[in-house]
Amino acid sequence: MRKRKFTGLAFAFLFMTLTASAQEVVYEEYDLDNGLHVILHQDNTAPVVTTSVMYHVGGKDRTEGRTGFAHLFEHLLFEGTKNIEKGKWFEIVSSNGGQNNANTSQDRTYYYEVFPSNNLELGLWLESERMLHPIINQDGIDTQQEVVKEEKRLRYDNSPYGQLLPVLGENLFKVHPYKDPNIGYMEDLDAATLEDVVAYNKKYYVPNNAVLVVAGDIDVPATKKMISDYFGTIPRGADITRSYPQETPITEEINATAYDPNIQIPAVMVAYRTPGFAERDAYVLDMISTYLSDGKSSKLYKKMVDDQKQALQVGAFNIGQEDYGMYLVFALPVGETTLDVLATEMETEVAKVRTDLISENDYQKLQNKFENRYVNSNSSIQGIAGTLATSYMLYGDTDLINKEIDIFRSITREEIRDVAAKYLKPNQRVVIDYLPKDKTDN
Repeated sequence: MRKRKFTGLAFAFLFMTLTASAQEVVYEEYDLDNGLHVILHQDNTAPVVTTSVMYHVGGKDRTEGRTGFAHLFEHLLFEGTKNIEKGKWFEIVSSNGGQNNANTSQDRTYYYEVFPSNNLELGLWLESERMLHPIINQDGIDTQQEVVKEEKRLRYDNSPYGQLLPVLGENLFKVHPYKDPNIGYMEDLDAATLEDVVAYNKKYYVPNNAVLVVAGDIDVPATKKMISDYFGTIPRGADITRSYPQETPITEEINATAYDPNIQIPAVMVAYRTPGFAERDAYVLDMISTYLSDGKSSKLYKKMVDDQKQALQVGAFNIGQEDYGMYLVFALPVGETTLDVLATEMETEVAKVRTDLISENDYQKLQNKFENRYVNSNSSIQGIAGTLATSYMLYGDTDLINKEIDIFRSITREEIRDVAAKYLKPNQRVVIDYLPKDKTDN
């Protein structure tokens, strides 16, 4: 019997149809009386559960002279609680077959645990302890201040190109808190007092500034009962109001120079201030950065690395943030190629996107890449939990987990051209020469 062969187009259509339906994430959400938002996603295909809490607090939530508090708290809230002995948090998790971690951005802090599903209650208890009973004392602050400072030395101060993002923020922003690094400044960490830290905890780490996500092999009624038991009595905090200074638009090219004692090869950064990640234009900018530099067939890589052999490395990135984004195009030179030449070549490719429609073939390749990313982002319970929390907390729409791919599908070639012309103009950019510095220099 002859086997029927699918054409490439038919197979692609079938794949897209199946993944679109298979990837729909079913969830339930509700609020506790204290303002904690709860999202439940049931998936009983594997005996695993993720418990996670996202707090709407990040590096930008600070006062002058007190930067880095959110990142300090990422560490501090593992110190111990009223019912968890100092230093025992990770031991409790690992001895019960789990894993956990946390991370902080300029906009939010995210804690999560992954356990065998029979330890769901343990995960809920841990996060309720973190929210209700943290032990915040001078000893813990001193310990975690040193941990954060060592992390800063390792990841930023003594790492090649480690200052790239802080330099980017410093030059793109003048008044908004994004001008300061998420991890903060050493002197601010040293200056933090116990009173400062206690007040910060009382303000931000409260149920009405958080979302709890439970995803995986759960029984929904039983889970709701446990959530009520562990989180329902936690007191609501005061309402949080935010009013960050607005940046004046960049209307003339800004030139700057930064030095890094940990590099031998310089870099040139061309950066633009762009809209926050919830804006439709930010999605278009994601597609533009993928078009320019994702993979060896992308425009910048093929031209500057493969064909003209001017760059050792080149990339375009849309760095999403809640209030403003940062769009970065950067390159490292080969041989005697100057940074000015690299900047000129990068601008040539960006200018083409501003003025010409990308080809139909390149457009379809972009669509395929974003379909693939969508499938991968929802392929694990842990990934789904993070996306649900982010969609609710930072985008204000939990169902974005199911709708975001439709945004990318709806973006047209004309829109790609128009958005590039709107935000990626030469008079709206910051050009930064990122140079080696002799470690013996003062």
